[in-house]
Amino acid sequence: MKRLHKGLKRFGVISSLGVLLVLIQGALVTNTGSGEGCGQTWPLCFGQVIPLDPPPETVIEFSHRLIAGIVGMLVIMMAIWSWRKLKHLPETKFLSIVSVFMIVFQGLLGAGAVVFGQSDLIMALHFGFSALSFASVVLLTRLAFEDSNPKKQYVPIVTKPYKWFVIGTTIYSYLAIYTGAYVKHTDSALACSGFPLCNGEIIPSIFHSAIAVQLLHRSAAMLLALLLIILFIWTLKTYRKKAVLVTCASLAIILVAGQAASGIAVVLTEASTITISIFHALLISLLFTVLCYMVMLVSRNKNR
Repeated sequence: MKRLHKGLKRFGVISSLGVLLVLIQGALVTNTGSGEGCGQTWPLCFGQVIPLDPPPETVIEFSHRLIAGIVGMLVIMMAIWSWRKLKHLPETKFLSIVSVFMIVFQGLLGAGAVVFGQSDLIMALHFGFSALSFASVVLLTRLAFEDSNPKKQYVPIVTKPYKWFVIGTTIYSYLAIYTGAYVKHTDSALACSGFPLCNGEIIPSIFHSAIAVQLLHRSAAMLLALLLIILFIWTLKTYRKKAVLVTCASLAIILVAGQAASGIAVVLTEASTITISIFHALLISLLFTVLCYMVMLVSRNKNR
């Protein structure tokens, strides 16, 4: 029996775009320093349901809270709907649980940061949870599209070394995301002026904590790019006939190149353009989602 899932697919696309919007808004809040735009009150904003005559930072923070709340409900509905309609697919329950947990937990983390305050280490996780939430909702949506057309349910047969390299690279990409978020929350983005040198030095002093954080992120980003190049070459050499893997590996290379270019642009422009910083956050989220999809593909059983 052919399953169409028209409503679920449309709802999944809307939910995915919604989570992406929340992710972008979160990056905007961080880059504009609007985290305290509603003071230390939550869910109210300065004790008001709707703030009157708010300054720009309050508009940014309040709109982020409002959209995040709406999207959170959409994600929960998407998870329940998928659980009911796609329960015959082995990935559905896991992705449904992850999507709900991440959207709820990141909301609580953000609320806790407003009311009680949080360390930079903890707040850096907020963006990482957003990336996981986005990836899980996108993959649920992808399952709905695949189940509508059984001929497009990809089950690529790959070797164990390739499978674990994809999984390992994806896990590492999440760590790289965390280093980038930590750079933002510690205001270390401009600790190194210039690129590829840091303040005109090949090996600068790392006794300054901001420089150490910036160099850690640069090193993590370069290693991620290297891993993705290896993945791309490996995929083309061994699995060139598996179009879906080649497409994903190619997208990963394009996205990491854009990620590197936007990161360099942030440094060279001294973070004067917020759009570049937000684009930087957007690209790494899309890259992580592509890699998560590859993990889902290579983890499937041949006899599924």
